[in-house]
Amino acid sequence: MKDRKKEHIEIVVGKDVMHSYNYWDDFMLVHDALPEVNLDEIDTGVQIFGKNLSMPLIIAGMTGGFEEASLINEKLAQAAERYGIGMGIGSQRAGLEDKSVEESYSIIKKYNIPLKIANIGAPQLLEWNDALEKASKAIEMINADVLAIHLNFLQEVIQPEGERNAKGCLEKIKEVAASMTKPVIVKETGAGISRKVAEKLLDTDIVGIDVGGAGGTSFAAVEAYRAEKRGDKVQEELGKIFWDWGIPTPYCIMELAELCNDAGITLIATGGIRHGLDVAKAIALGADAAGAATAFLICDSIEEKMEVFQRSLKAAMFLTGCRNLDELREVEVWTL
Repeated sequence: MKDRKKEHIEIVVGKDVMHSYNYWDDFMLVHDALPEVNLDEIDTGVQIFGKNLSMPLIIAGMTGGFEEASLINEKLAQAAERYGIGMGIGSQRAGLEDKSVEESYSIIKKYNIPLKIANIGAPQLLEWNDALEKASKAIEMINADVLAIHLNFLQEVIQPEGERNAKGCLEKIKEVAASMTKPVIVKETGAGISRKVAEKLLDTDIVGIDVGGAGGTSFAAVEAYRAEKRGDKVQEELGKIFWDWGIPTPYCIMELAELCNDAGITLIATGGIRHGLDVAKAIALGADAAGAATAFLICDSIEEKMEVFQRSLKAAMFLTGCRNLDELREVEVWTL
């Protein structure tokens, strides 16, 4: 598993694994030529899961489970602390099954991050006889404020060693969400969440949905490269066929915004988020926050990328005449 986790990061950094199209480009915030706003007085702050963030941004869970992941997660944690934003980590299965790699996740405990999100996979919940115990340990491992259960069945079906049994996942999610002392959310990992699935999830005790839609990193592409390296032509071809599979993130948000708002469910837009303008579009479409991963992994400087996110979000708010996020939610959005 260590080799697989490391290989994923190497492929994302070194290969073109992005969807063929970024769907955030389909949307435009309507410009206000007379904004009547002082840029210095704009407030980007938001409260998510009872935690105050300086802006509606979460570093989405990326990695863990091998030695180099400790350095990656530490750098991301430093940035999350400095900029006062949320942070998730990669699937903690490796750390739960092998204590020698636990530090690659737990290292983020050293930093004062306002919102920490633990991460376990729905497929593993079906495998583990002690699923509730492992879920609790995942939370303890990083002193998490929230537990995310991720759905990654696109990746599983392409991955040569993937787990392809999804029967019973909803019941397991119900069981975990009802049993944890910390709030539980469900997140997709690149293929999106439809209204039909969201309605099923609202029948549980979860408090949030991260749509994890199409438009950013394609894990089908990642697995296609892995299959190619192993000479598995069939799985490689499957990865290429499903490279662009998934529901685009902004369309997920449009579908779920009213439903989640009425149910009091926090809605997070992850998938293809490149900068603060995309974050602003997500908020205007109905999300409570946005998540980004690859943008922070492939950049030359995490600090510079954070500045870009912060300044471009403020610029978008300034150019639409918004003093705070409540006003940004009311901005007119045009579909191009």
